[in-house]
Amino acid sequence: MPKTATSFSCTECGWATSKWVGRCAECGEWNTVVEAAAPTGALRALNPVAIGDARRARPISEVEADAASHWPSGIAEFDRVLGGGIVPGAAILLSGEPGVGKSTLLLEVASKAAAAYERVLYVSAEESASQVRLRAERTGALNDNLYLAAETDLGAIVGQLDAVKPGLVIVDSVQTVSSAQVGGLAGGPAQVREVAVTLIRVAKERNVPVLLVGHVTKDGNVAGPRLLEHLVDVVCQFEGDRQTPLRFVRALKNRFGPTDEVGCFEMTVDGIAEVPDPSGLFLSRSVLPVSGTCVTIAMEGRRPLPVEVQALVVPNEGSNPRRITSGVDSARVAMLIAVLDRRYKLEELRKSDVYVSTVGGVRVTEPAADLAIALAIASAVTGGTVANETAAFGEISLAGDIRPAPAARQRASEARRLGFTTLIDADALHVSFAVPRALHFDEKGGGPTGVPPF
Repeated sequence: MPKTATSFSCTECGWATSKWVGRCAECGEWNTVVEAAAPTGALRALNPVAIGDARRARPISEVEADAASHWPSGIAEFDRVLGGGIVPGAAILLSGEPGVGKSTLLLEVASKAAAAYERVLYVSAEESASQVRLRAERTGALNDNLYLAAETDLGAIVGQLDAVKPGLVIVDSVQTVSSAQVGGLAGGPAQVREVAVTLIRVAKERNVPVLLVGHVTKDGNVAGPRLLEHLVDVVCQFEGDRQTPLRFVRALKNRFGPTDEVGCFEMTVDGIAEVPDPSGLFLSRSVLPVSGTCVTIAMEGRRPLPVEVQALVVPNEGSNPRRITSGVDSARVAMLIAVLDRRYKLEELRKSDVYVSTVGGVRVTEPAADLAIALAIASAVTGGTVANETAAFGEISLAGDIRPAPAARQRASEARRLGFTTLIDADALHVSFAVPRALHFDEKGGGPTGVPPF
């Protein structure tokens, strides 16, 4: 008999140690280090297994790919994120904060797929069947090919798969399903791993796609073991602020498509609706130009979005002026204020409260929005206005230079499509950042002059 040595390993990340500790030194999780006995003697040689003709390795060019092609889910924005649709046998994980609309979106996907293709099994492990039925009736997702089951046991879910034989399976959520073969409470690392491994194995064997709903932690990461993200084929994140109806779905991992696509949705009374052109959500409706506003073209993945930045400058007699931001990076706004003060001599900013916000609740953190933020602040200080037909994007350095923004051609093309006739970027301004004075703001609402059109 080979000698065995007792070792301990983390169930989250696999970190190994010779003695038990309460906290994993690799991932920092508590109570995840368990005992694991491993043989330390010589391992016996493995006997080769006979491989039949069906399983024999072939050149990759001879492997048929028709069975793994995308099929549309019926929701174009969701298909955009997935890379064209759902791949048979794929395991897709959709994560998001509670109440953001994950169940509503997947119920809509289930309804569309049931109407266009074949049977769909929706397993609700958090709500009763009647509760899901009420939501489906409200959102218009009722269909005879949509089968609903309220199960929390993994064995019962596999039994439902054998009985219904669906073409698509949705499990809401993976943290609330438990297996009798593994100890611990539902949602624990061992339970989540066992449930995910079993469902993914069933999906691969039967060539049936499985959509899993995952909870997130306070930090916004997927709850449960990190191994869960490595097991699935696609990881999508559902983002959105509860104060606004806008929702974004972005792919964090995708084995069948790009990870830089973003899908836009809007929560309505009747459920969730696609927003194929969200340009109007981030622009104000004022006809005449207003001081302190400027439009930039932000990039959400590979999608350009026009975003209006608004600034308000109020004199403050105190010693500590405030810098309040909403939708933009506060540290970057503070840097731009310092550049305006030092390079442009806007000394009024030293004794003024500065408020910077975006329209529609969208968050813009990329450096390409620096130029629009600086123009909005400078416009609020001088009282001039930027014309409604003007868009600006570019990064501003501490030296006052304007650096080109990535995907400048795509941003300019989108601005032209939306009706913006004047573009302010690094190519239009080959000077240091004396932008507000060089543009000659027109206090009558004429906008900046001296800027070449497209």
